[in-house]
Amino acid sequence: MSLQSSHWRIAMIQCDVALGEPEVNRTKFEEAMERAAHAAEKPDVILLPELWNTGYALTEIGRLADPEGQHNRAWLSAFARRHGIHIIGGSIAENRSGQVYNTMLVFDRNGDEVAAYSKIHLFRLMEEEKYLQPGERSATFELDGVTAGAAICYDIRFPELTRSLALRGAKLLFVAAEWPIPRLNHWRTLLTARAIENQMYVIACNRTGKSGGDEFFGHSMIIDPWGEIVAEGGEAEEVVIASIDLTLVDQVRRRIPVFDDRRPQAYD
Repeated sequence: MSLQSSHWRIAMIQCDVALGEPEVNRTKFEEAMERAAHAAEKPDVILLPELWNTGYALTEIGRLADPEGQHNRAWLSAFARRHGIHIIGGSIAENRSGQVYNTMLVFDRNGDEVAAYSKIHLFRLMEEEKYLQPGERSATFELDGVTAGAAICYDIRFPELTRSLALRGAKLLFVAAEWPIPRLNHWRTLLTARAIENQMYVIACNRTGKSGGDEFFGHSMIIDPWGEIVAEGGEAEEVVIASIDLTLVDQVRRRIPVFDDRRPQAYD
């Protein structure tokens, strides 16, 4: 199916991540991506979780991070081109001139890089700020003429970020996460709120498994612009696949014209 259609098929790769083992993780995720690419109904988009290449091996992250993201850029680009599938590359630990960023790489179905977004909001409860550099710019990108936005995990707690993406035309928000137990209710509620208030699809891939003292619950989700859950994974490893209809975004925005009714001049 072509993304020139309003109907998109989305695959989310919900897997455990081996702590500090980039090659092991790449092999594992490639196998899952290949299974998704050869499904009875081929997906148009594949989304990976946050820091799938290293996990939260933060004390070793400088050594483990992909220099300039070159290794993973080449691999993700080749996969996208070979299968004709858009790849939202979750996020990787990327070493840029000795500083490490948590970066989402996005490739269109031709294998061209259309976005690189580094996580803006660093999560102090996992001491990200001690080992990672924050990104300085939000990101929108186009997949066959449709505008989408990027977010990584903790970013969804900042509604102004998602609203700014929607105001720039985003009809979808792709979220890569390592969201831990016990905050499942926060995960569902925040993702649903971002979808409803911005009248967009929210597509969020979360990892599973354990890492150190943290445990991750999966529950990767697709939520439509009405706030209805289109698909939700369980807690085990799986490829969560579902279809969405982008015409619903415009229908909802016409029905309840929140963007036309905004009064930003009064908000200060």
